[in-house]
Amino acid sequence: MPNKPKKEKTPTKNNTTTKPGSKENSENAENEKKKGTTPNTEPHPPTTNINKLKFTGPPHVKKDKRQNSSRFNVTKNRELVKLPFLKDATPAEREELFIQKLRQCCVLFDFMQDPLSDLKWKEVKRAALNEMVEFVTQNRGVITDAIYPEAIHMFSTNLFRTLPPSSNPSGAEFDPEEDEPTLEAAWPHLQLVYEFFLRFLESPDFQPNTAKRYIDQKFVLQLLELFDSEDPRERDFQKTILHRIYGKFLGLRAYIRKQINNIFYSFIYETERHNGIAELLEILGSIINGFALPLKEEHKVFLLKVLLPLHKVKSLSVYHPQLAYCVVQFLEKDPSLTEPVIMALLKFWPKVHSPKEVMFLNELEEILDVIEPAEFTKVMVQLFKQLAKCVSSPHFQVAERALYFWNNEYILSLISDNASTILPITFPALYRTKEHWNKTIHGLIYNALKLFMEMNQKLFDDCTQQYKTERQKEKEKMKLREETWLKLQNIAKGNPQFKQFSSGISGDVSMGGLISNGPEDEEVVLVSLEKLEKEAVEVGLSAISRRKPKDKPLLRRKSELPHDITMIKALDGHKRPDEFLKTNSETN
Repeated sequence: MPNKPKKEKTPTKNNTTTKPGSKENSENAENEKKKGTTPNTEPHPPTTNINKLKFTGPPHVKKDKRQNSSRFNVTKNRELVKLPFLKDATPAEREELFIQKLRQCCVLFDFMQDPLSDLKWKEVKRAALNEMVEFVTQNRGVITDAIYPEAIHMFSTNLFRTLPPSSNPSGAEFDPEEDEPTLEAAWPHLQLVYEFFLRFLESPDFQPNTAKRYIDQKFVLQLLELFDSEDPRERDFQKTILHRIYGKFLGLRAYIRKQINNIFYSFIYETERHNGIAELLEILGSIINGFALPLKEEHKVFLLKVLLPLHKVKSLSVYHPQLAYCVVQFLEKDPSLTEPVIMALLKFWPKVHSPKEVMFLNELEEILDVIEPAEFTKVMVQLFKQLAKCVSSPHFQVAERALYFWNNEYILSLISDNASTILPITFPALYRTKEHWNKTIHGLIYNALKLFMEMNQKLFDDCTQQYKTERQKEKEKMKLREETWLKLQNIAKGNPQFKQFSSGISGDVSMGGLISNGPEDEEVVLVSLEKLEKEAVEVGLSAISRRKPKDKPLLRRKSELPHDITMIKALDGHKRPDEFLKTNSETN
């Protein structure tokens, strides 16, 4: 048994996601509150990248005109009066003034059709939101019972809206490294609304028992619908807010998980398009961290029926780090799930998509880092058959990534303990790949072969001998096959009718391929072809003359090939760039 090294995990710097306050089955609200305030030392799931936003003006490429911002129901009376500062009000007046400011911030402005309109009143609202953020953050005892409905209503009015049509109908077309996201035009106000509500939830004065009358299932469902926003800044706030709600409202936890599952089901089996999959998986990574042992059946079903099928979607690269983290968290909780997880990955393994293969290999190595030796023996045969295929891949990145498995000490110790099973599976692939076109692969191949040789010299020699024997058998088999076809050819030549039918055969043709025996055969073939063409023309003309009247001209029949409608339209719509431009034939 190899000594399994402890996998070092350094928490990623993420100030927006922490572990939920308690474990899954905890029903003690008091302990929940205590745990929620302790600093989080658990590892975090990989954070979703917010692209560098370049405000360099409109793009040069003219795109289809579309709605690039959410459609708000703009308030008719938008004239706002600047209210006194909260810090200047007396304690008795402060609550009423706070409510007035919250109601004032329910006024909605137009940021798209006429962004320069109502600038004075937009600034009044922005200043009020900014002031309330600081007020809730710096003061205690300011969130009273009367504030809850007003604050939640203000949040709902500003944020719960119909999202614009997606500029990326197919998720695979969007490349987070290259494509710029569509930004929300109303973000100057939305950002402050999100920030206020987040500070409101995180305040020590916040009472979940009071807020649960207003933050209910409908509220959560509307919040989840916003995760399809194309603005990554908005999704980042939503991720953090939903995570806080999950940690503070025990009664909503099962409902939140169920609705996230529904989003995933729709994404996998219906649309394959959703902008917030990475953020939702990041939330689930922290939730899985808090699951109590033994795992409920509901959670195992979630892993096998939701997380693993997510590997099938063509836009996997957008959310794969978060997905792999969730899968590994499950295996650390319950090692018995390793076999079904690895078998599912092998089932969904991409056939013709090399970048996706590299992602699968990355995830597989993370799984093998936490696998138990007993679980490894259950899957090693199927696993190394797939790795052998990857090692033989002509795509150098796939082959290189597969060969890096031999650089992992823990995986190497597992291979060493089961070398008698693994070496015969992988040896032929390693030996054949020595002739790979990429020189980097050569060094990795020799490194892997050297490690196998050091593990068990006798087994290595046996595998080498067996491989050479198999190669010799293959060569003999091919030679025997060629000889068999030559015999069949000679038997055919001995047939009296051979010359009569040889004209229909382009040379000495066998099912194994074309076989030419020299210039004499080539001469026979040429004569036969000329004779065949002459006979075909005579027979064809006589048949046509019998069927067609002599006065009708012969027409060339068009081929019955399928037509590409798009290409036909493009050709029909094509125009010369210069109507006076003439071809060479015209000029001559």
